[in-house]
Amino acid sequence: MKILQMRHLIVLLTLISFGFNIQAQKIEALSSPDGTIKVTVSTDDKIRYSVAVNDMILLKDNILQMQIGKETLGEKPSVSSRKLTSADEIIRPVVAFKSKEVRNHYNQLTLNFKGNYSVEFRAYDDGIAYRFITRKKGVVEVMNEVFDLSFAGDYLLHTQFPGDEGFNFFYESPYSHVESKEWKTDDKMSGLPVLIDTRKGVKILVSEADLIDYPCLFLKGKGAENGVKAVFSHAPIETQYDKNGRNIRIARSADYIAKTQGARSFPWRWFVIAKNDGQLIESTMNARLAPHTTDDFSWVKPGLSMWDWMNRHSDFGPEVNYSAGVNTAAYKHYIDFAARNNIPYLILDEGWSVNNAHPKEVKKEVDLEELVRYGRIKNVGLLLWITFSGIQEDFDDDSFNLFEHFSKMGIVGFKIDFMDRNDQWIVNFYEKAAAEAAKYHMLVELHGSYKPTGMEFRYPNVLSYEGVRGFENGGNCIPDNSLYLPFMRNVTGPMSFTPGAMINVQPEQYNRIGPNLVMKGTRAQHIAYYILFESGLQMIADCPRQFDMNPDCRDFIFSTPVTWDETHALAAEAGQYAIVARRNGDKWWLGGITNNAEKQREFDLTLDFLPSGKSFSLTAFEDGPNAERQAMDYNVVKQTVKKGDRLHIKLARNGGYAAVLEEAQ
Repeated sequence: MKILQMRHLIVLLTLISFGFNIQAQKIEALSSPDGTIKVTVSTDDKIRYSVAVNDMILLKDNILQMQIGKETLGEKPSVSSRKLTSADEIIRPVVAFKSKEVRNHYNQLTLNFKGNYSVEFRAYDDGIAYRFITRKKGVVEVMNEVFDLSFAGDYLLHTQFPGDEGFNFFYESPYSHVESKEWKTDDKMSGLPVLIDTRKGVKILVSEADLIDYPCLFLKGKGAENGVKAVFSHAPIETQYDKNGRNIRIARSADYIAKTQGARSFPWRWFVIAKNDGQLIESTMNARLAPHTTDDFSWVKPGLSMWDWMNRHSDFGPEVNYSAGVNTAAYKHYIDFAARNNIPYLILDEGWSVNNAHPKEVKKEVDLEELVRYGRIKNVGLLLWITFSGIQEDFDDDSFNLFEHFSKMGIVGFKIDFMDRNDQWIVNFYEKAAAEAAKYHMLVELHGSYKPTGMEFRYPNVLSYEGVRGFENGGNCIPDNSLYLPFMRNVTGPMSFTPGAMINVQPEQYNRIGPNLVMKGTRAQHIAYYILFESGLQMIADCPRQFDMNPDCRDFIFSTPVTWDETHALAAEAGQYAIVARRNGDKWWLGGITNNAEKQREFDLTLDFLPSGKSFSLTAFEDGPNAERQAMDYNVVKQTVKKGDRLHIKLARNGGYAAVLEEAQ
């Protein structure tokens, strides 16, 4: 991480009592820098905290505890000292998923307790966070952690429930929407993030950051008690391979959730508190809370990637004089296409190796060394899809190193798949795989994964995660669900949604016949995904032929950056519509999508984000007049604009808008 500007001012302050005798009542108070968010902490029989926005209480008497062995931290707590500090710094992430500069401005309350532990609270202008810090000797067993929220009203929760996989959750379920009091204690748990609509003009997004050597947090409802509480997967002590060799499942679990060092900080529990929905899209909470590397990762180059899994049997045309599928000729065709369009990467997905679980032997139909040589000539780097079980087998075998072997061959990275777990062991696997890849200057995409928690800032070679209901779900990937992604999943970090379909239909018309990739939503919406959805390794779902038949869409999509200098939400309502402006260098990009609305949505956007004194040429892809029925209908509109102009745009149902603004010559 490079720090352009650092102003870290530590100020010891007298805690404000707000009319209470702090020592007698054991009340602590912390406010955000702008004073709009306030956290009050009581330390009587338990550690409890409440959260208010503009003096309106939203979360009340929430409880936090941690059980280590037979000791419960936070039960009858005794404060030994307290400190209030402030920080204001500028962070420059190695990979700028959302912004080149991230302002980390907060007030912090540190409560040190007898028993060698502390709790840190941070208050930002857009949210709060807290974490445990322990100073125990040796290795400890964490039996449980209490994360217990109580709501100050009847709230609507946007959640993601597993199917039948339980803690083997891979975060591809559709979002569910449940009233807070109707989420019963014996109902399914939800993965993070969870979005809370307080119905008081404020939304709260809940997730976690700095997850190291510890399991993922899940939430369960409390029914009539009106709140949520945490549950965790217990640590595995015995595992076994599935019959297909792809997965490693837990055969036997411990009675603890983590065995870890007793002197450490634990994951941040964070809450983005949005006074408008656009603040969710703009949030950089994970970037602010995660540790950032100080190592040299200048070799990491984010970019677009061709990808054959969704379209390997759909390419056609006079130049396709080979049998489509997994073979050397097909991959050379993809490399040629990538080279013509300045696409830096190609992912060889499942099928290139003889055995998924033992990915050392390459199929005879695939001359991998020749493909690497050919890609190097064409300036296209190759990444290999690989199962996590194959990586783990390599870790267990000292006689062979997959990372070293394929790195020497010239492979630039791995797409690691089928982790599908959330326990401490798998969290440590992520860390080990990222570190081993970094050692050999290899890129990583984590597929079959849980949501990001900030590891991509410690290991910037981790460019994307799946953990999303994306195009791989085919007809089950619908705009009504995807409209929650900018407000939930993408807030936590980069996601592999795999956009880029050129055959587009309205949802009621969907019927995939044959090998062709057909996806729901208008053409303009599919182009806008490349601007709206964040990923450092943005994959391209459709085949070369489909893009070559749509050269204007092709050229626009392939010129869209994957990293951004700044991001502004222009119009936003979770689940309904999202329109953003993003800058990369001297160019601005506008991307907007909407759901299956009853009628066309119209917006007047003021271009206040543009610099003064300059004119810009705007080229936009917008829904055509017949996009309501023929989703592939679009218009290309060009005009000259400047700062302060108002731009009127229309989004058809399940529609979109995508534009680039370049300084006029």
